Amino acid sequence: MENDRRAEPPHPAKDVTEHVGYRLKRAHAALRGAMDKALREHGLTVPQYSCLEVLALRPDMSNAELARATFVTRQSMNVVLRGLQEAGLIRRPDTVDHGRARPARLTGEGWRRLGDAQAAVYAVEARMVEAVPDGRLADLLADFDRIARALEE
Repeated sequence: MENDRRAEPPHPAKDVTEHVGYRLKRAHAALRGAMDKALREHGLTVPQYSCLEVLALRPDMSNAELARATFVTRQSMNVVLRGLQEAGLIRRPDTVDHGRARPARLTGEGWRRLGDAQAAVYAVEARMVEAVPDGRLADLLADFDRIARALEE
């Protein structure tokens, strides 16, 4: 028997394209596409760039810590780290004294590539910020934080 009962949306919306989640995903997809395009010129993917940014702030992070910080799985981060290491952008020890975590650090080339890529990524973010009406950015960022906390509970 078919279930013809439909759940009521949490706010007035004529269709799915007016839902908050849909609009947030649309904005995310647009950001990801713009970043992919900007980073392609620097030979980086979005996960690789994110990893370099995080390592610049917090060197010696483990694979698991980097995965959490960049919103990818540990398995995906293994692939990202291997690619960055093969490209000479990070270094990790072959072995460690204890445990299994192999902390990563940027190389000189990694710092250079990150610096070059940052300009492209920051230009994308500037386009995004320019679209927010004057005086509303702080509120938008606070809203994003509240949304994340509500969904993490």
